[in-house]
Amino acid sequence: MTSQVSSPAEQADGAVVGEQRQATADKHVRRLDRVIIRFAGDSGDGMQLTGDRFTSETASFGNDLSTLPNFPAEIRAPAGTLPGVSSFQLHFADHDILTPGDAPNVLVAMNPAALKANVGDLPRGAEIIVNTDEFTKRAMQKVGYDSNPLEDGSLDGYSLHPVPLTTLTVEALKEFDLTRKEAERSKNMFALGLLSWMYHRPTEGTEKFLTSKFAKKPDIAAANIAAFRAGWNFGETTEDFAVSYEVAPAATAFPPGVYRNISGNLALSYGLIAASLQADLPLFLGSYPITPASDILHELSRHKNFGVRTFQAEDEIAGIGAALGAAFGGSLAVTTTSGPGVALKSETIGLAVSLELPLLIVDIQRGGPSTGLPTKTEQADLLQAMYGRNGEAPVPVVAPRTPADCFDAALEAARIALTYRTPVFLLSDGYLANGSEPWRIPDLEELPDLGVQFAQGPNHTLDDGTEVFWPYKRDPQTLARPWAIPGTPGLEHRIGGIEKQDGTGNISYDPANHDFMVRTRQAKIDGIAVPDVEVDDPHGAKTLVLGWGSTYGPITAAVRRLRAAGESVAQAHLRHLNPFPRNLGQVLGSYDRVVVPEMNLGQLATLIRAKYLVDARSYNQVNGMPFKAEQLAKALKEAIDG
Repeated sequence: MTSQVSSPAEQADGAVVGEQRQATADKHVRRLDRVIIRFAGDSGDGMQLTGDRFTSETASFGNDLSTLPNFPAEIRAPAGTLPGVSSFQLHFADHDILTPGDAPNVLVAMNPAALKANVGDLPRGAEIIVNTDEFTKRAMQKVGYDSNPLEDGSLDGYSLHPVPLTTLTVEALKEFDLTRKEAERSKNMFALGLLSWMYHRPTEGTEKFLTSKFAKKPDIAAANIAAFRAGWNFGETTEDFAVSYEVAPAATAFPPGVYRNISGNLALSYGLIAASLQADLPLFLGSYPITPASDILHELSRHKNFGVRTFQAEDEIAGIGAALGAAFGGSLAVTTTSGPGVALKSETIGLAVSLELPLLIVDIQRGGPSTGLPTKTEQADLLQAMYGRNGEAPVPVVAPRTPADCFDAALEAARIALTYRTPVFLLSDGYLANGSEPWRIPDLEELPDLGVQFAQGPNHTLDDGTEVFWPYKRDPQTLARPWAIPGTPGLEHRIGGIEKQDGTGNISYDPANHDFMVRTRQAKIDGIAVPDVEVDDPHGAKTLVLGWGSTYGPITAAVRRLRAAGESVAQAHLRHLNPFPRNLGQVLGSYDRVVVPEMNLGQLATLIRAKYLVDARSYNQVNGMPFKAEQLAKALKEAIDG
């Protein structure tokens, strides 16, 4: 580990190297099993970049990790204000972890607003590193500080490290031809260097990143690298940081393989590309930019070499319309959005149900209603995905549970869409989309075969012996209709939103035919083959915790805490929300109590109660943030005792 973190010092002159080595030798190194760090500052201070770089180096070192970016919806919120605070929390450990952590052990606060917005989350004894240069009278008054919190004793319960980050950064960059304002922008790299020294993080990756990011501005790249190294050197030489920390790699937490750090949106993008390759179909994305789904559009646009075509439409309706047209033309078609966009796409989703074409609707959920909380997370689109269309328009619903799981969920959604000729909802959320964790890169032979057979010729014989093509003649096993590529000779057929006659696809207003088609479309969805839900119940518990989507991490962490305290509790987590797994009713009936934690007001609990007549108890949160493990553990303990 020492050789990995010594490179900045080695690049200094010999005398400085000797001084730094002596300083390192004089300082105590404390070993920890896990750490939770939160970087916080103004939305222009580069906290997301800082956190992302620290995360990347932590992943390359081999720790397990989980992240929680948190930032304002505004492009540039008012500087120095509480609404303008941006933060990035990282939990890393030498063992398997599941959440970004409940409370930070370390807070890096770049200004008074960042301190005030985050200090309430800190446990007593936590370390606080503050940029003292920003604690001016005006800046403190702006956020409601009547006195300087660094001097009035209000932080006595914490380990406070006052550091003039701005001054030190400007001093480190005085040899560069930069204005003071330009030099100050590198203070986040100084902070990153300091934290990298404190936790023995690798540095080579960050320096290569900065060189690449500012390749067209080599002076800026050199300045940022200099600030990064200055932060590292400051940690080694200052007397204020007498201890550094080591968190060993999580050697036993992962199965063997090649790993990388990945966010949910990136994993989902890769999953879509993998699905198109496994299906041997071109991938088409019709999308309109919307937070927090836009990253998928940005990422897929980079992969034209895999046959990916991205279309940034003028609005949500045009985006899904183009995607449905691509599905008709034989592509693996996708449209990405968030809750407000789903509302606009609902009529075309109903059309896709009627046309029975494969289409993936990716909904990265966020706080609502309306435009709501664009950068905050929520799970409140489940009932919208289930029922948010006119008429009986059933659509399968799949939900990933972790950022890395978004890759597998995308493949599963594609399998269902292609096999059963249906639109499919893929419900991720902002917590998964922006959060990250280690992901094992799968071998190609591990990926499912998603190959499809297009219709090649007539499939029905009339009473007079004439062979014809019936676009709604169904596979007896899946009830899927044939998929005919436009332009195939002899396979011309009528298509549209008006009700179709069974088999022929001709327009039909016949009541009996409509009843049959409605029931058949529902039977097709009900008959989708999905795996049974697995129950984790090592002690024969009487209470079952049932979750879906991104609640998996907090629920699992809470269950672990309860079991460590001697409680008996079972856990099950749903990936398939429509149709439910075949054994779900039996599982629910096996427990005296069923608790359903959700980041909504009880949408899955409502579905469970209605379908299985189970007295499912809701535990709900809609504050734009994910559950905390300790919070859930207390609620579940009350349920067990009740």
